[in-house]
Formats: sequence, C-alpha cells, structure tokens
Amino acid sequence: MDHFSYINGEMYAEGVPLQKIAEQVGTPFFCYSTATIERHYRVFRDAIEGLNANVFYAIKANSNIAIIATLARMGAGADVVSGGEFKRALAAGIPGNRIVFSGVGKSRSEMAMALREGVYQISVESEPELTQLSEVAKSLGLVAPIAIRINPDVDAKTHEKITTGKSENKFGVDLALARDLYLKAAKLDGIEIVGAALHIGSQLTSLDPYREAYQRLIEFADSLKADGIHLTRLDLGGGLGITYDDEQAPSPAEYGEMVKSMFMGLDYEVAFEPGRVIVGNAGVLVCRVLYIKEGSTRRFMIVDGAMNDLIRPTLYNAYHRIEPVLETPGEAELFEMDVVGPICESGDYLAKGRMLPNVGADEMIILRSTGAYASVMASSYNSRPLAPEVLVKGDVYSVIRKRVDIDVMINQDVCPDWLNADQEEVENSPK
Repeated sequence: MDHFSYINGEMYAEGVPLQKIAEQVGTPFFCYSTATIERHYRVFRDAIEGLNANVFYAIKANSNIAIIATLARMGAGADVVSGGEFKRALAAGIPGNRIVFSGVGKSRSEMAMALREGVYQISVESEPELTQLSEVAKSLGLVAPIAIRINPDVDAKTHEKITTGKSENKFGVDLALARDLYLKAAKLDGIEIVGAALHIGSQLTSLDPYREAYQRLIEFADSLKADGIHLTRLDLGGGLGITYDDEQAPSPAEYGEMVKSMFMGLDYEVAFEPGRVIVGNAGVLVCRVLYIKEGSTRRFMIVDGAMNDLIRPTLYNAYHRIEPVLETPGEAELFEMDVVGPICESGDYLAKGRMLPNVGADEMIILRSTGAYASVMASSYNSRPLAPEVLVKGDVYSVIRKRVDIDVMINQDVCPDWLNADQEEVENSPK
C-alpha cells in the first residue's frame, strides 16, 4: 500500500498534487510519502512483535537525512556500509550504539570513527578485516563488538547482481571457514564477539531461502558453544521483496511468522536490516514528457528523466509502473512505446515496450516504486544535475534535497596552474 492516488483526475502524494510540487521544483524530481514510510515500518515492527529484536534501517536503500530521521523517530536504528552512511545516520539523530556497520571494505579511518562513536556492532566479513580491526581497536584503547558475517551458500533466487549469500559472492565468510575465524577472534585483543550475521540478497520473493539460511545460522551458532563461544545476538539481514509489477512477495506478517517459528524461545537477540520493504513503494519519480517520437519500428516517449536519475532499468532490467499525472479515461487507447531519456546512451531507457496512453508533450508521468535504490544510485552523467527530492506529510511538503545548479557543479572542477598560465600566454600573444 502507498499514498499516491488520483483525486479528481490528478495524481496526489497524500494531500498534495504532484503538479503543484512540479511548479516549484521543476522536473524530474523524486517525491516520498511520510505516511507510507511510517506505515511500512509499523507493519514490519508489528510482524516481529514478541521477539527480542532490534530493527536497523538499511540506509543504502535511501540515504536522505529526512528519510533516516523519520524512521529514527519511530525507533529504528541504522545499518550502514560506509563511513559516509555512518555520518548520515549520526546527522539524522541515530547514536552510534544504534548503528550496525556492515560491508566488505571498511578502511582503518572508518573503523576508528565507528569505534569512537560506540558502534553497536561491526559485521566482519574476512580474516584480514578482523586483524585490522583488532589493530585499530588496540591503538585507540577501545573494544570492537563484532559479529562475523556468515556466507551460508544459499541461493536467494533473485537477480544475479543483488544476490549476496552464495559461495561465489564477495560477501561474508564461507560457513566451512567461519568456526576457525571465530576461534581466532576469541584470542585477539580489542575484539568482543557478540554475534553472527548473514544477508543473502535483496528483493527476495520466497521465504524458502530465508528458512534454509536461518537454519544454518542457528545450527552454526549452537555449535560454537562447544568451543566456549556463546553468541548473544543473530543478525538476520534484510532483503524482503516488494511488488514492482506482478511479483508475489511475502508480506512482512508472513515473514514475521516464519522468523518467530524459528527463533521464538531461543536464547538469542535478533536483528533485522530492512530497507527496500520500508521505503521502496514510498517514492515516485516525476518526469515531464519532452516529445513523442515516431520511429520506423517503434514509438518513443522522450522524457526529462534519464538513466542518471534512475539506473535500475538499465542495470537490473528492473520494472517500474508508469502512470500519467493527469488521469486518462479507462477507455483511452494505449500505444506500445519505449520511455527514454535525453542521455547519449542506447542504454538510457526507463521502460521498453510498455503499453501507455498517448501522454502529450509537457505533460507528466510518474514511475512508481522509486523510493529505494533510485536517488541513492543517481549520477550527474552528461552534466545533468541530481534530481531534487521532496517529502510529503499530509497536505504539506518540503524539498529535502535541492537541485544543484549546473554552475555550482562546474565550479567544483579546478583547472591546474599550468592551464591558467597557458591561457594567459594565449591571451597576451601578438594578434
């Protein structure tokens, strides 16, 4: 469920017409619904009620400070995968002891920052990382609370670019090697073993891979007791899918029942790292139609949004529902067309072969389910400014990321002194 719907023939975000926002901020822009974010968080939290559990919002899904702060005020912690995300969580009001630091490539400076901020948990993904973390912690006179991320070699049955729990993926420590790493960790200074973690992928549409991975995690954690290693928490990751097109993703309630059937009564605290399932359907990308181009074999809807704004269709062959901002009659004729942007790449498309009404030039469309892995993956390719972001709450809205002026972008570049000298020489040379 989301809060984007037609009212009197016009698309609204909660109580605000999207056309009104477009008049202020221009297009393209991302628009998020507070009511949707809050509802999805409550539904997830309610689904795991009864467990000794913590929820850490996966910032990589959408890292805007206003989105993080909205969830922080509802009790969410943060799951971060970089020093930059760590700082965003802090800026949004989440203290270090409510932050899980994940990721395969943490630098010494990032480790040090996390430790100084009293991080809740650092999820270790390799032996070299563990050794380095011990060195950093000792140098600071601090102790690093760690959970080793296990790679359970479970096929999540999702897109190959977002699966993370198979043995050929770069993430985590192979289950067969994990015991020895725990034994090493137990002997290292500056290291406190608190748990074990896993995350098998994103956009999962079946509970079976979770069941298999969680069972392996429980059995592994229990087996460590014979070595005198008693874990207090198990981090179950995130990855629960949403509906983009016709996927039949499990509901948070169904997921919660499965988790409770496996973990209720066990002597472990459990942690969750939802991202997409909270914010994915809470956002839309609003674009303006520039032209309808008739080709010899296909029709193109050329819009002002592009792959630099939303790379998911190009990168993942992802599907996003498209609707006009002004509602068309139910009997309106549909035309097969490709929705494309202005970027000089054949891969610059938002949809291919889509049956759509013949929206005219200067009218607007929305691409649904762009609250997650959209604005955070955007770039300024072709010197296109990043699209602004807007957050709606009831009948009011706020610009939560401004569109950067192109002159500001240009002024970030600096010519070296020798080029300036060469230019002066040209200007001073005899004509």
